[in-house]
Amino acid sequence: MIGRLHSVVLDCPDPRALARFYSALLGEPVTRDDDDWVVVGEDARRCLAFQRAPDHVPPRWPDPAHPQQVHLDVQVDDLDEGERQVLALGATRLPDEGDPGFRVFADPAGHPFCLVD
Repeated sequence: MIGRLHSVVLDCPDPRALARFYSALLGEPVTRDDDDWVVVGEDARRCLAFQRAPDHVPPRWPDPAHPQQVHLDVQVDDLDEGERQVLALGATRLPDEGDPGFRVFADPAGHPFCLVD
């Protein structure tokens, strides 16, 4: 082993807003807030960091000219209820291949993520 995962970092125009979204989605607290760098999660193995990128260009699903760059799979007990909740948080539903076990969304900054059962 060379190292351990420290965090998954998402570039975005507004780190606080995106951290609030993922804090509510995952039930994890915001544990650091330094204006341009905000962290969600107390366990270093399950933390997300959000870094200000004023010129951030969001990916466009499924356009390979604007690839997804990074995405998260979030497991839920009920896909319909999970979809209702993430849409209420500000997510957007994206096209997917119709696999009944997952649904693709974009967070408020445009990063794709999947709900999986």
